[in-house]
Amino acid sequence: MAQSAVPAPGASTVAPISAKAIAPWAVFFGILMLVLLYFVGAEQGATALISGEGVHEWVHDGRHLLGFPCH
Repeated sequence: MAQSAVPAPGASTVAPISAKAIAPWAVFFGILMLVLLYFVGAEQGATALISGEGVHEWVHDGRHLLGFPCH
C-alpha cells in the first residue's frame, strides 16, 4: 500500500511555533540561568549580594558538581 503525505481526515496537525513567540521565553530563561549561575558560582565571594553563609550552604553541593571551588 502506498502512503500519501496528506493527513487522514480528522487527524490533528501541529502548528509550528514562530521565533517571535519563543523569544520572550528564551530571554526569560536565559536571565534566570545567569542568575542561578551567579548564585552557584560567585555568591559568598568578593561580589556577595547577601551576607552570611545561607546561600553558600544551599548551593554548596551544586557548586562542587559544576566545578566551582569554594574552600
